[in-house]
Amino acid sequence: MNPYPQKNGKTQINPSGDFNSSPSTWSQEGGRKTILEVLDFPDMIEEYLIELEIRNYSINTIKTYKSIVNNFYKFLMGEKDLYDDRRVLRSFKRYIQFLKRDKRVSQNYIYLVTVVVKKFLEYHNIYILNEVKTPKRTKSLPKSLNETEVKNLINAVECNLHSPEESHGQKCIKLRNKVILALLYSSGLRISELVSLKSDDVDPDDRTIRIRGKGEKDRIVLFDEETKNLIKEYITFIGHEDDYLFLNRFGNPITPRYVQMMIKNYARQAGIKKKVTPHILRHSFATHLLKNGVDIRAIQQLLGHSNLSTTQIYTSVDMQTLRNVYDRARLK
Repeated sequence: MNPYPQKNGKTQINPSGDFNSSPSTWSQEGGRKTILEVLDFPDMIEEYLIELEIRNYSINTIKTYKSIVNNFYKFLMGEKDLYDDRRVLRSFKRYIQFLKRDKRVSQNYIYLVTVVVKKFLEYHNIYILNEVKTPKRTKSLPKSLNETEVKNLINAVECNLHSPEESHGQKCIKLRNKVILALLYSSGLRISELVSLKSDDVDPDDRTIRIRGKGEKDRIVLFDEETKNLIKEYITFIGHEDDYLFLNRFGNPITPRYVQMMIKNYARQAGIKKKVTPHILRHSFATHLLKNGVDIRAIQQLLGHSNLSTTQIYTSVDMQTLRNVYDRARLK
């Protein structure tokens, strides 16, 4: 008999939190049962992931949650004497210690693990980790490229559509890559949004893109005149008839991994020593808008942030800008 009565499909823990407060927690031989014997963790994980999908969590978020909960479950499987809430709580703290000491993960990842595991257990009405305080996150400034570096990155794609030395396929790939770089920077798209773009999401004449972002929330983003011309040239050159805007050479939608590697290669060709990723181009987009006087709430809307506090990290002025302001203002 399961000592946790079922309510609405979820497991209910005994009010005391003690796995052995009821005779039903004892096996027929008189031995105690651990949390892993009492609860079906794989089934609980599957149910939780289904719930996240129903709530319109993004695919990437669900993958992250799945990885975190599964890793915690695997750690518990190596623990002993998980007979009551005190022992399970201690095991969770040991797991956090293991992540810090052995895996050397970041403080922000520790924060994420704590939040996700607590949410997972609380969804099943298990409050063993109630006393665990959510650790603070480090608020590092988002890294970004300066305007010159962005220009050099995009120009690193040498695309001559009239070159007799390259095949039509090679020209298509180069033009596509140049459009991707320009679009990531000029619109601030997330990588997941970029690879999911459909041809009819983009209106080149109006310079707008309809985006289905995190949590299935729609928004409209803009792009500049130069990117508009590139997109029109790209659509005309490849004779686009597919649903997805960006395809690989096999006719399938490009993957985030491909875009990440492509950007890394062009950054190296452009002589940029910094780490360059799709997300850093998104940071650069926001930083440069703010630097040029765009209102923070307009940036919030363009980025698709639910909370203004997420966007406000960009209000921290970069050091070069601060140095320039200081030099202009200081007394001679």
